[in-house]
Amino acid sequence: MSTEEKSLNFLEQIIEEDLKNGLSKDKLRFRFPPEPNGYLHVGHASAICLNFGLGIDYQSPVNLRFDDTNPAKEEQEYVDAIKKDIEWLGYQWDTECYASDYFQQLYDWAVQFIKNGKAYVDSQTSEEMAQQKGTPTQAGTNSPYRNRSVEENLDLFERMKNGEFPNGTHILRAKIDMSHNNMLMRDPIMYRILHSHHHRTGNQWCIYPMYDWAHGESDYLEQISHSFCTLEFLPHRELYDWFLDQVYDNTKVRPKQREFARRNLSHTVVSKRKLLQLVEEKHVSGWDDPRMSTISGMRRRGYPPMAIRNFAKTIGIAKRTNLIDVSLLEFCVREELNKTTHRVMAVLNPVKLVITNYPEGQEEWLEAENNPEEEVMTYRKVPFSKELYIEREDFQEEANKKFFRLTLGTEVRLKNAYIIKGESVIKDADGNITEIHCTYDTDSRSGSGTEASQRKVKGTIHWVSINHAIEAEVRIYDRLFSHESPDGNKDIDFKEFINPNSLEVITGYVEPSLQSAKNLDQFQFQRLGYFCVDKDSSAQKLVFNKTVGLRDTWAKVESKE
Repeated sequence: MSTEEKSLNFLEQIIEEDLKNGLSKDKLRFRFPPEPNGYLHVGHASAICLNFGLGIDYQSPVNLRFDDTNPAKEEQEYVDAIKKDIEWLGYQWDTECYASDYFQQLYDWAVQFIKNGKAYVDSQTSEEMAQQKGTPTQAGTNSPYRNRSVEENLDLFERMKNGEFPNGTHILRAKIDMSHNNMLMRDPIMYRILHSHHHRTGNQWCIYPMYDWAHGESDYLEQISHSFCTLEFLPHRELYDWFLDQVYDNTKVRPKQREFARRNLSHTVVSKRKLLQLVEEKHVSGWDDPRMSTISGMRRRGYPPMAIRNFAKTIGIAKRTNLIDVSLLEFCVREELNKTTHRVMAVLNPVKLVITNYPEGQEEWLEAENNPEEEVMTYRKVPFSKELYIEREDFQEEANKKFFRLTLGTEVRLKNAYIIKGESVIKDADGNITEIHCTYDTDSRSGSGTEASQRKVKGTIHWVSINHAIEAEVRIYDRLFSHESPDGNKDIDFKEFINPNSLEVITGYVEPSLQSAKNLDQFQFQRLGYFCVDKDSSAQKLVFNKTVGLRDTWAKVESKE
């Protein structure tokens, strides 16, 4: 990789500078360090693309390390989901690691800290600790237990490990400086007592390391060269380095922590706590609800992995936090699906169309192209008959000159089929149209080469043959939140902005080629949008999720507001 190949972001510039200053390229190693206490979301997707993308660009290994230091909130389910998400995005880690792999080494180092006078057991309550911590403008005060003897600290710490004390009785703190300008350096906690079953180590441990203690030392043990994290960890960097100072051997690679800005997405929340709240309070059907900002939710909705990777590449890496409009993500989804999906016909708001001069009982199988974007064009057969479904919105009895679909007395082309002319309608007792009657030009079949087939008419509409149509449940998804920054106001509960119209379930009709469609298969329903098969689908009942429309309709709504 060189500056001649592409413009480098500031993290790549840091790496390039380190290489120039003597870091061997074969010492480069990156990591993605999720905590298995929930499902990954779109923010994690950006971090995944960053770290694994660097691994690809520099042909360097990337570790997947689970920060499993809080067994009270962590589960194997989350570990499995995270691995699935990363693989689905198209990345492969070099080594699968866990902070719990290093529990013994971390403990041994902590013992050495105590022996070196760099750590002590504190027995204050959390309230007492908060009081003596001080404020950003006022120095803290030393714990009354700060000067315990090495022997007493070692005894208490071992008994903490052995499970002799209840939760909250004691903690192990690093002994740094209670008047430090950075409050994180004021004797930070290294270990707390936690009698909780761990998904990997079982009941082996009754004490667990804090993130700040475990993270940098895990990076060091794995010989991670660059530890990239989001801006909220900038104040933690000083502590990260202090902990490394105590164990660092200058014959090894010293990890370097650097920070980049979160890329927040409009009309979403990405806090795991808030996402969990949505799940537990049943505002959504689960972590993989297609309205959720989770990777599993985006996958179920039909977002292609390459669209998410392209989105991450488009928004890039920044030093300042900013709000990215979700329409940019939707644009990337549309752009990718336009290249890869087959065009099929479906009718979601049907009205019956009868071609009065079409022979009774006759059917034809017409040729339809699958995707005009394909390098080598492929085709499928679609059935045509006397009675069809068309979209109710594609017909008006009377219309102005700007309406180019079907009206009485005007012609339109049925996609891949014939030119028809509206003749009359049948209505029910309430005046609703139940049938549209039309005639067709028998020589106008698309692709037949006849003079009539080449006639120009202003509109083309899609359709489905009623005798061949497959009924399907179609879930029309919209943005889960109506406000662009639902959790931006601390005085207003983010759930107040839940969009009551974020899901509409309707019955539609699709062409018979979709009968064998499988979970996550993606299609463009012509003139309607992109849809994918949901996991609830079965041979007896097809279920489709709307992935995204053919164009950004929210832009018009928001410009009016």
